[in-house]
Amino acid sequence: MIEVEPGVPVLCHCHWQKDRKALTLIVVHGLEGSSESQYMMGIARSGLAAGMNVVRMNQRNCGGMDHCAPTLYNSGRSADVAAVARDLVECDGIPSFVLVGFSMGGNLVLKLAGEWGSSGPAEFRAVAAVCPAINLAAGADALHEPANRIYEYYFLLQLFRRFRRKVKLFPASFDASRLRGITTLREFDDRVTAYYCGFKGADDYYDRAAAAHVLDRIGRPALVIHALNDPFIRILPETRQALLSNPLINYIESEDGGHCAFIGERDGDAAYDGRWAEREVVEFARQFR
Repeated sequence: MIEVEPGVPVLCHCHWQKDRKALTLIVVHGLEGSSESQYMMGIARSGLAAGMNVVRMNQRNCGGMDHCAPTLYNSGRSADVAAVARDLVECDGIPSFVLVGFSMGGNLVLKLAGEWGSSGPAEFRAVAAVCPAINLAAGADALHEPANRIYEYYFLLQLFRRFRRKVKLFPASFDASRLRGITTLREFDDRVTAYYCGFKGADDYYDRAAAAHVLDRIGRPALVIHALNDPFIRILPETRQALLSNPLINYIESEDGGHCAFIGERDGDAAYDGRWAEREVVEFARQFR
């Protein structure tokens, strides 16, 4: 349990090597995911097998933590990731770490890396992001396309359930009536996320929380993996140019992979679980051990 701000703890599952001085992967999940998401478990398996520590971080409210504080998580809370990293350095003595994020978590770790620039903690070695939601407004609009409505319905169902739990737990802090009439993720972010997290509205939230604005400031080696057939993550042309223009960023854009679902051939390797992106992230991190 790590406090990311006074009275707001998050749950982190820490897998340690016998020697905790090994490189540590700090892994952050996506929207309505948790430390139990398949890609989080895949990173844990691959990282541990490669001799690294792995910390699976739950964002606020996630991993069964709704009852802990009257706050909501959002794509702009990069300071929460920084707080977890700081705690691991100060309390567990880790000498080096790599930030890893998937989807929404990818935006968070890239945003933090850009905010730190070249003056981040000495222990910070690199950052990796898979299908990062770094153009938030474009992604929200893509979810509302007819072909993607099933994904939008799923996210809204989960977000509605979570918000109603928060209302029951903290009736003085949240109002269930704000959900009335919401049919899109953008509307949810406008009426709920932005309202309770200090933004003027969805547009303000999407703009201020987007890692796209700080990609040029990333001052540590970075790996970014994106699939052209991702159904709802959009990389805008100017953002792609920013990724390609920073010499510290290795940007991989594949034809296939969908959303965080890069499945590779096992080629007879019994130790390989076929999760290509997770393996690529761990291979990228090896150089910083």
